[in-house]
Amino acid sequence: MRFNLKKMTLSGVLIAVGFLLSPILRVPGMAPMQHFINVITAVFLGPWYALFGALTISFLRMVFMGINILAITGSVFGATLSGLLYRKYKHPLGAVLGEIIGTGIIGSLLSYPAMAFIVGNKEVALFTFVPSFIAGTIIGSSIAYLFLRTLIQNHLLDKIQRNLEG
Repeated sequence: MRFNLKKMTLSGVLIAVGFLLSPILRVPGMAPMQHFINVITAVFLGPWYALFGALTISFLRMVFMGINILAITGSVFGATLSGLLYRKYKHPLGAVLGEIIGTGIIGSLLSYPAMAFIVGNKEVALFTFVPSFIAGTIIGSSIAYLFLRTLIQNHLLDKIQRNLEG
């Protein structure tokens, strides 16, 4: 992996913004701003930066806000799949779809063993987290999609991506 100061700097800014926005528009069981940042990071920087950003924001939320392990299961799969699908299709809908499938389906289902066996919560069932994860990711991903569409319409997305490549 090549060192890219512009990408690392933007990654740090997006992590900070994601952490700061997460309590502002948070609904219990949902973190739509995390999904917004995941999609934006995936499109601007790619899947591995999106994974790193999601993991870092989740860790910060766990340490400083007392959020449980769902912060991780509810972000890393969507962020990574978002970046991979954007890389493959070069369209914001690929990133949005990746976030929704990765978080809303994969992350929510993997949250069950995380909560049941790692945390020891015996009250959860396999599909416990699916409704809130899907709702939260649809909200955040939709906001990201509108933001990205605005950038595309104003011919800024390509310019930003070219600038980040140096």
